[in-house]
Amino acid sequence: MLSLRLRLADLAAPDWQWKLDRWITGVSWIKPVATKALALKIVANGARHVTVVVRERREGEAEFTALDMRPGRVHLTAGAFGTAPLYLVATGDDLRGEWDLAELRPRLRTDRLVPRVMARTLSRRHRYTMDTLFEGVYRLTERATAVFTAAGLTVTYPEPAEHVLEPRALRAGVDPLTALDSLLSEVVDVAPSPSGQVSLELSGGADSGNVAVSVSAAGYEVIHSFGLLLSGPLGAQQRERRRVLADQFGFRDTAVPAMQHPPFVTGGVRARGVPHDPAGEFYQEAFDVLREQAAARGCEVIFTGHGGDEINAHHSRTGTRLPPPEPVPWLGPAAAEALAEVDEHLAPIPVLPVPTLMAFGRHNPGYLRSGVWPVAPLAHPRVVRFMEQLPHEHKRGKALFRDRLRRAGLPESVAEPAEPEHFLPLMDAGLRTYGLCALDRMLRESLLVDLGYVDHKALALAREHAEHAPVVPDLLCDTIALEIGLRALS
Repeated sequence: MLSLRLRLADLAAPDWQWKLDRWITGVSWIKPVATKALALKIVANGARHVTVVVRERREGEAEFTALDMRPGRVHLTAGAFGTAPLYLVATGDDLRGEWDLAELRPRLRTDRLVPRVMARTLSRRHRYTMDTLFEGVYRLTERATAVFTAAGLTVTYPEPAEHVLEPRALRAGVDPLTALDSLLSEVVDVAPSPSGQVSLELSGGADSGNVAVSVSAAGYEVIHSFGLLLSGPLGAQQRERRRVLADQFGFRDTAVPAMQHPPFVTGGVRARGVPHDPAGEFYQEAFDVLREQAAARGCEVIFTGHGGDEINAHHSRTGTRLPPPEPVPWLGPAAAEALAEVDEHLAPIPVLPVPTLMAFGRHNPGYLRSGVWPVAPLAHPRVVRFMEQLPHEHKRGKALFRDRLRRAGLPESVAEPAEPEHFLPLMDAGLRTYGLCALDRMLRESLLVDLGYVDHKALALAREHAEHAPVVPDLLCDTIALEIGLRALS
């Protein structure tokens, strides 16, 4: 939600002035994300005590970042929504903070990586934590606080959030579908919409479809919809679902042909070596095009279906076991040894589901770069609490979500498609056409191999097998993307 550089010496006698796009005093500055969906408030609590709050322009519960500054001390607090990450690094009496990790490039050292985070990234055992790939660089997780003084930077986790551990029986006469409809409508109605023109990530699935039902009823003047469109039979079904939704709700729809922008495609951020988060989203190239389309149409807010899978799943504390992680045979000794530490230094139980927060960290910075503020109604704390209490028969197979689509008059092909969309063909196309060439370069020269995180011989064997495999192992994407991302930052 904001970027900052704060020098303790400037806080001894601050004189904050707004210039262009930020507040400035001395060499210190605070810059909110450039979108009208956010409001910045700065309050002087005396000559040398200043409080800054960046907050969503919505009623009730909202995302925010609060910054309290006084001589010799900076105190940062994050909200519970986790919409935008904030990465912090301190050097001497200087604190830098960025929602875009690549903007910290001068302070990111590829020879000082955190082994347990490297192991998580290479093995797809991602965890929600203050840790980042880089030593001395920390993420301010939801509800966490950071304190910066002459003694250094300290990040403190909050207490675990309270959750409903067991579903509750419905009271007589209660219709859960009506309750969900009302709740989502309320959440969408109070979302920021500074221009009256909003947009929607529309995949044609149950999650984005339910968001579409609420957004369409909210009275916006113009609603644009955007989505990645696959090719082949799966793409044809997806195209028809999108057409039905756009026609019924009057969306101005733009479909991005995803197969033209697969992972590692020529001209994409990775192929060009543009500095970016090495642990960013798999389909960054395609979503970059989607985000550009949204920004070009003047959309300052985009509604997404993030969180739908998580709130319909078994609760994380019901004892349901996750499948064991897929082994990665090319892990080097440094990564293999660090696997024992992947569950250390984790953030406590958050308000929102952990996978949702992690998806926000990968997906949302791209929207912020385009000046578009993402809103995920299905991940609003009120919706999360409602779904936690709901008997599981209403969540199994997203039953309630699908019934809501039927009640909205949508056909069965939209409410419950025979073959739900997935991006495996896009991943395979990217790896086979572009990724294996990047892997060949990696086999000739590699940071990950040199640092002991990847075993060269095992990776070469995997490359040989991938050449003739019917589908390229998608775990190779994690390794190639991490190598390319680290090199782009070095």
